[in-house]
Amino acid sequence: MDFVTGINDFLTSQFGELGPLLALGIAGLFMILLAIPLLMNQREDPLKKLQKNIRPDTRETPKKERLRQSSRNEQLQKFANFLEPQDAEELSAMELKLRQAGYHSKDSVRLFHFAQFALGILGLLGGLFFVYVLNADIDYDSQQMAIRIIGPGAAGYMLPKYWITRRIEERKQKLTEGFPDALDMMLVCVEAGQSLDQAIVRVAKELHASFPDLASEFEMVAYEMKAGKEKDKVLRDMATRCGVQDISSFVTVMIQSASFGTSIADALRVYAAEMRDKRVMRAEEAANKLPVKMTLATMGLTVPPLLIILVGPSVQGVMNMGNSGPQ
Repeated sequence: MDFVTGINDFLTSQFGELGPLLALGIAGLFMILLAIPLLMNQREDPLKKLQKNIRPDTRETPKKERLRQSSRNEQLQKFANFLEPQDAEELSAMELKLRQAGYHSKDSVRLFHFAQFALGILGLLGGLFFVYVLNADIDYDSQQMAIRIIGPGAAGYMLPKYWITRRIEERKQKLTEGFPDALDMMLVCVEAGQSLDQAIVRVAKELHASFPDLASEFEMVAYEMKAGKEKDKVLRDMATRCGVQDISSFVTVMIQSASFGTSIADALRVYAAEMRDKRVMRAEEAANKLPVKMTLATMGLTVPPLLIILVGPSVQGVMNMGNSGPQ
C-alpha cells in the first residue's frame, strides 16, 4: 500500500489532481495501440479456414450472406462487433447516410467508425504531446489540462461526422443542379422512341462529364433494372439514396404514370418544365439575397474608415486643445 500511495502522491504532485486518472488513461491508450497490431496480424482461425473450404451447399451460412461478406476487408471483419452498430436500425441509418454522401462500399460503415476511433486517438496523443513536450515548463490546472488533452481528441472524433455532413449537403446541391438537365435529356430520348430504361442508360452516359454524381445514380438504377429488380423498387431506392425532394417527386410521377397507364413522355414533359421553372426561381432567390449580403459587407468595410476620416481630425483637435490649455 505504501508503494501505491507513493505513486499516487508522485502523480498528484507532478500532474495535479487528475494525475492518477491521466496515468490510467495513458496506460490504457498504449495497451490499445499495442493490441491493434497484434489483432491485425493474428493468424486465421483454423475452424473458419476449414469452413471456407467446405462446399457452398454444406455451409451453415446462407448464400446471400456469403455473397455479401465475400468482398469485404478481412482485417476489418475481425473488428466487426466493434466497428459496426449492433442495432439493425442504427446500422441501416448509418449506411443510408454514407450512401447519401457518395460512399457505396460495403465497408463504409466500418471505415467511418475506424476513422472516428483513429482520429480520436491521434487527437489525444497530440494533446499529450502539446502539454508534456512542447509546453512542459508551463503549469496548467486540471481544467486547462483537460481542455488541451481531451479537446483535440473530441475534435478528431467528430471530424469524420462533420465531413460526412458536408459531403451530403454538397452532393445534394450537385444533384439538384443537374437534375433539370437530366430530365430534358430523358424527355428527348423518350420522345425519340426509347423506353425509360434505355433513356436512363443514355442519360447516365451523357452526364458523366458535367454531373458525375447524378450519372452514377442513374447507372446504379440501370444496373439494378438489368439485374431484374422491380422498377418501382429501384426508383424508390434511388429517391431514398439521393435524399433530394425533386428526385423523390420525379419517382412518384413515374410510378403513378406507370400505374395508371398514362404516357411517360407527357409526364416527363410537364415535370421537366416545372423543374426548369424551379431552377429559375432558385437563381432569382440567390440573386435577391446578394444585395443584403453585399450591404452588410459594405457597411463593415466602409463605415469604420469613413468615421475615422471624418471624426479623427476633430478628436485630434480636441486633444490638442486640452494639452495646450492653462496649466
